[in-house]
Amino acid sequence: MSQLKLGIPKGSLENATIDLFAQAGWRISPRSRNYYPDIDDPGIRCALVRAQEMARYVENGTLDLGLTGLDWILETEAQVEQISTLTYSKASNRPSRWVLVVPQDSPVQSVQDLAGKRIATELTGFTRRYLAERGISAEVEFSWGATEAKCVEGLVDAVVEITETGSTIRAHGLRIVEDLLVTDTRLIANPVAMQDPERRARIEQIALMLQAALAARHKVAIKCNVAADNLDAVVALLPGLHAPTVSHLYDRKWLAVESIVDADAVRDLIPKLRAAGAEGILEYELRKMV
Repeated sequence: MSQLKLGIPKGSLENATIDLFAQAGWRISPRSRNYYPDIDDPGIRCALVRAQEMARYVENGTLDLGLTGLDWILETEAQVEQISTLTYSKASNRPSRWVLVVPQDSPVQSVQDLAGKRIATELTGFTRRYLAERGISAEVEFSWGATEAKCVEGLVDAVVEITETGSTIRAHGLRIVEDLLVTDTRLIANPVAMQDPERRARIEQIALMLQAALAARHKVAIKCNVAADNLDAVVALLPGLHAPTVSHLYDRKWLAVESIVDADAVRDLIPKLRAAGAEGILEYELRKMV
């Protein structure tokens, strides 16, 4: 089989994607002023591609698979197979949203009020279809950047912009009217590549390992020693995937208890375990969880 052609999103997702692949088991090494990073797998060839263009290159077979946002898949209307959803780069832990934004004093209160208005956005194709599906006739123009500023300066009546928290929009004295699209990162594949058994197997392997790495980021392992008399109380605090693992120590009056728990629950869990009689409590990170 020839090399699998993998697209890595260039820009804001680039470092987070390389970190995720490293956790999943592939070391990708960018090269200065080069769009083809090295990867420690002879069966894969990487290319850095803008997220906005990824779906088009996967659709036409230039790439076998890549990572990009749902928003850019919908924007290009590319015919690709969406293999899995991957959320791994949002510092605020909130989904990104494309929102309709207007000045604070604008009369626009809903998307229906956009009739006859001028709107700026980078997501022109999606926005035009969104309005057309609702019978709204408006002028939608492409924005090359500084989209919010166009609204502040009165160059357009509204903008459709991406945000996580909305704080930057509010800082500019603008108002969010409503959400148009919630987007996340997708692993996508070329439909023809998915028809090839060997390529499909490699693509599914990558998807599995990426999902395993992401699942592990939200969990930790907890291990402790417990006297037999306190076992039931401690086990009641430790739900595992099925049940905590319990094994006897050399001293048969003591047991080792191990479980996988949500990472954000540990700060409340450890004091409860200690109060229930657990000793030698350890927390350690996971690399992958399938």
